[in-house]
Amino acid sequence: MKVLVQRVSQASVSVNDRIVGKIGRGLVVFLAVAQGDSKEDATYLANKVANLRIFANESSKFSLSALDTRGDILIVSQFTLLGDTRKGRRPDFTAAAPPDLARELYGFFVEQVRATGLKVESGLFQEHMLVEIYNDGPVTISVESKT
Repeated sequence: MKVLVQRVSQASVSVNDRIVGKIGRGLVVFLAVAQGDSKEDATYLANKVANLRIFANESSKFSLSALDTRGDILIVSQFTLLGDTRKGRRPDFTAAAPPDLARELYGFFVEQVRATGLKVESGLFQEHMLVEIYNDGPVTISVESKT
C-alpha cells in the first residue's frame, strides 16, 4: 500500500461537476492498494498519516501532525501511484490490487483515519475525479507500508 500525502491550505474532489469532498487546512492523501496488501497495511498507513509531522511549529520546523493541528484530511483512491515505468513508455499497473480488494481496503483505510476523530472527506472509488489542491509549501511526502 502506498500513499502520497500533500499538505494543503484547502482542497476538494469533484465527480461529474459535483463536489463530493472538501477540506480546509490539512492533508490530501492519495492511496494506492497493491496486490498482497492487508488491513494491517491500511492500519499502519492510517496511523502514519495522522501522526506524520509535516506541519510547522513556532520555529518553522516540521514537528506537528494533523492530529496536533486538528487538520482535515481528504482521501482519494489513486491506483496510478503503483505504475511501473521502468520498461517502455506505458506504465504497467499489474502491481495494483484487483478492484474488489482495493475498494475494501480503501474503505477500511478511510474508516481508520476517521477513527482518529479528525474531519475526513473522501473521493469516490473507481470514478473519474477532478481534484483541486492548494499545496501548502509545497510539501509532498510518499509513504509505503512495505519496504
